[in-house]
Amino acid sequence: MIRAVVVIPARDEAQRVGACLRALAAQRGIAPEQLASVILVLDRCTDDTEAVARAVAAETGLSLRVEHCLGAGVGAARRHGMELACLILGDDGLIATTDADTEVAPDWLAVQLALVAQGADAIGGRIELDPDEAAALPPDALARRERRAHARMRIVADDDPGAEHHFFSGASLGVTARAYRAVGGLEPRAALEDEAFAARLTAAGLRIVRSDAVRVRTSGRTDGRAGRGLARDLQLGEWLARRRHDGFSYGLNDLLEAKGDTTVSVVLPARDCAATIERVLTTTVLPFADAGLVDEVLVVDGRSTDATMSLAERAGARVEAQDDLLPEHGPALGKGDAMWRGLAATTGDVVAYLDADTRDPAPVHLLGLLGPLLAGNQQIQLVKGAFDRPFDDGAAIRPAEGGRVTELMARPLLNLLVPQLAGFEQPLAGETAARRELLEALAFPVGYGVEIAMLIDALRHAGLDALAESRLGTRQNEHQPLRDLGAMAFAVLCAVQARVPMGDAVPAGLVQPWADGAVRDVPVAERPPLRQRVSSGIDVLGAA
Repeated sequence: MIRAVVVIPARDEAQRVGACLRALAAQRGIAPEQLASVILVLDRCTDDTEAVARAVAAETGLSLRVEHCLGAGVGAARRHGMELACLILGDDGLIATTDADTEVAPDWLAVQLALVAQGADAIGGRIELDPDEAAALPPDALARRERRAHARMRIVADDDPGAEHHFFSGASLGVTARAYRAVGGLEPRAALEDEAFAARLTAAGLRIVRSDAVRVRTSGRTDGRAGRGLARDLQLGEWLARRRHDGFSYGLNDLLEAKGDTTVSVVLPARDCAATIERVLTTTVLPFADAGLVDEVLVVDGRSTDATMSLAERAGARVEAQDDLLPEHGPALGKGDAMWRGLAATTGDVVAYLDADTRDPAPVHLLGLLGPLLAGNQQIQLVKGAFDRPFDDGAAIRPAEGGRVTELMARPLLNLLVPQLAGFEQPLAGETAARRELLEALAFPVGYGVEIAMLIDALRHAGLDALAESRLGTRQNEHQPLRDLGAMAFAVLCAVQARVPMGDAVPAGLVQPWADGAVRDVPVAERPPLRQRVSSGIDVLGAA
C-alpha cells in the first residue's frame, strides 16, 4: 500500500487554511493509514494560522504536524515540509503539496496514488480559480490568463503530447519520494520554486503526468504572499485591464469641469532644446494655461548653450535656471535634480512633467496625462505616458525601434526585480503626472534614474492600484549616441539597485505590455561544468 504525506506552506492564512485542511480531511477512496501525515509549514506567520489549523485538525481528526520554517519564502517552507515527508516515507510513497489558500478535490489523493501505482514519478493537477473570486476580476484579466494558458499548453504539448493541461504548480504538485531524492529536492526559491522543480525533474528524465483527474480550486486573490506566482499574475492582469487609459478620450471641456479647485503645474526640464521647446509649449501646454486648465508653467533650464531660455520666455512660460532653485543644495547634477527643484518651485496640487525635446508635440501629451488624475478614479496618484516609439535613423523610420534604454535595461530589470511594474509600456517616459502629496514623499535621483526610481518608490508608497498609464499616441525625440545611452542605462541600473536587493531576483518570463501583457518565455537555465555533469548525470546547473 502506497502512503502519502501532504505538505502545505502557509503565511498569514488564518482566513483560508481551515477550508484547505477540511478538504484534506474529507478525502475519499483511500485507506485511513495511507495519509501518513499533513505537514503545515508556517512561514513567518503573524496571524492565527496555527491556532485555526490546530482547531480544524482537532475537529476533523486530521493527522496534522505544524512546523516553523527557519528560511524565508514559500520555496524554503515547501522544501522544509517535503524534506520531512521524505523522512517519514522512506524510499517509497507520495509527497503531495498544495497551498493554504487552495481546496483539493475529494479524490485528489486517491487519483494521485493510483497514478503513482501506474508508474508516474511526478503529478501536476489542474488548477481552477474560485468562481466567486474569479467573477470579481475584470474580463480582460481572465482573458489574458486564458491566452497565457494556451501558450503554455503548446509548449508542454511539444514535449508531452499526452498532457491534459499545462499545470505543474505548488497548488497541486505530487512527486514520489524516490524521484524527489533523485533530483536533490526542491530548490528553496523565494517564488516559482515549482517551475524550477519541474525543470529538475525533466532534466533528470523523470515522468511528469499532468492529469485532468487531479483537480484543485485555488484563490483568485491578487494580494499574494509571494513575489511571483498566480496572485501576482492576476494582479498584473487586473492592472492592465483597469489602469491603462486612452489619453485621447479626455477632452478639454471635460477636464475643466472635473478639475474643480485642483491646481495644476507643468514642469519642463530643458537643456539645449531650442529646436523644440517653443513648439512644445505652444502646442501642448500654453493653450491649456489660457483655457484655465493649467495654473502654472515652469521651464527649468539646465545650463543651455543655445536659445532655449529666450525662446521659452518668448512663448510665455516662466523660466528658471536650475542652479538658481534651491541653491543651498549646490549646482544641479542632472535631469532628476531639475525635476526635484521644479517641484519645489511650483505649487500645483497636480504636477505634470513633460520632456522639452519632443519633435512631434500634441495636445494629448498633456490632456492624456491629466485625465486619469482629474476625471478618473480618485485613488490614482501617478500617471505615466505611453507612446509608440519609432526610430528615425535619417534614412527611414523604423517602427517600435525607439526607447532603447527601456528595452535593453529598464524593462528587463523591472521584470526581474519588480514584476508588479512589468505592465508599464514606457517606464522611462519623461511624461509623468502625479499628485504633489505623493511626489513630495519620494526621493529623486539627480540623473536619468529618476523615472524608474519614481515608479518603484510610488509603488511602495501608494500601491499598484494608485499607478496608471495613459496611451498618448506616437512620440519622436532626439536620439542619443549609443555611448551616451550607456551612461543613461547605468543611471537606471543604479537607481534600481539602490531600491531592490539584486539577490531577491526570481527569473521568469518577460511581460510585453504592447501585446496585452503577453509573456515571452526566456530560457535562463545554465549548463554545469562538464565535470559536474559527469558526476551527477543531470545537465541543468543546480539540479542536483
